Amino acid sequence: MWIEDYLFFPSLFQRFISLLLLPLTLIYNLIIIVKRIRAKVQDFGIPVVSIGNLIVGGSGKTPLAIHLAKDKKDVAIILRGYGRVSKGLYVISKKGKILEDVSISGDEAMMLAKALPNATVIVSEDRAKGILKAIELNTKIVFLDDGFSKYNIAKFDILLRPKKEPTNLLCLPSGGYREPKMLYSTADLVLQEDVDFKRIVTYKLHGKTITQLPHKLLLLTAISKAKRLLDFLPDGTKLCAFEDHHNFTQKEIEDVLAQNEGYSIITTSKDIVKLEKFNIKDICLMELELEINKNVNLNPLEEYISAYE
Repeated sequence: MWIEDYLFFPSLFQRFISLLLLPLTLIYNLIIIVKRIRAKVQDFGIPVVSIGNLIVGGSGKTPLAIHLAKDKKDVAIILRGYGRVSKGLYVISKKGKILEDVSISGDEAMMLAKALPNATVIVSEDRAKGILKAIELNTKIVFLDDGFSKYNIAKFDILLRPKKEPTNLLCLPSGGYREPKMLYSTADLVLQEDVDFKRIVTYKLHGKTITQLPHKLLLLTAISKAKRLLDFLPDGTKLCAFEDHHNFTQKEIEDVLAQNEGYSIITTSKDIVKLEKFNIKDICLMELELEINKNVNLNPLEEYISAYE
């Protein structure tokens, strides 16, 4: 939590630390500029749609990928697969058939595989290799989850902006921006939370939707900026947050349950794929979906995809 405050909404002391790291930030920015200039862009002959953000951590990339891909045919989602124990390229699901477990896929890839029963999900550090594999599997459209910085790939870039803009506008390690804020202007489409889209939350218990949550509630999660989830939960909800993509252990779960006796556990779709094996009693699930504002013009995206048909 201290690190997240430092990156996005720093105190006076944290701003001082940020300034001390400015020389490293300048080097980081220089590396980004050189990579952009030297990149040789490759067109793979199929539409590639990148969903990314400029700041560190989550901003709705995975839910947006689900929203845009769910009605498409012959679609593949390609992502790095953070948190997985595997390396290299793996086909996690092929047109809905799940081929690997969560340790091989990582949490986000497994979440996508379960949410998109007609899609193919591929993890690969090298996105270009992932696209070639998708083409081999007769994919017609590729979505890159977190692909903005893949300068060597010809693509339609969608960038997501948080509903609350950081007060720290510097890049890593002085701030939470992975690339300079000015690069929003280079995207083909920019969507901001609570302006262009909103999150719709439903709660489930044993697979059934519920409207009333338990009074004593503990949010157990390992996602970035976990505090934002409390906006969707009752006042007084306790938060137990691990680092993003953390793989829970049996000992950790036992400790959490022992230290919070009498509390009901609630978690996210991203976390549940890793928590299922622990058989936590009566665990609630909060499902977050995106609803795009009707005034948002998605025609440029559809025209881009149609141009390849």
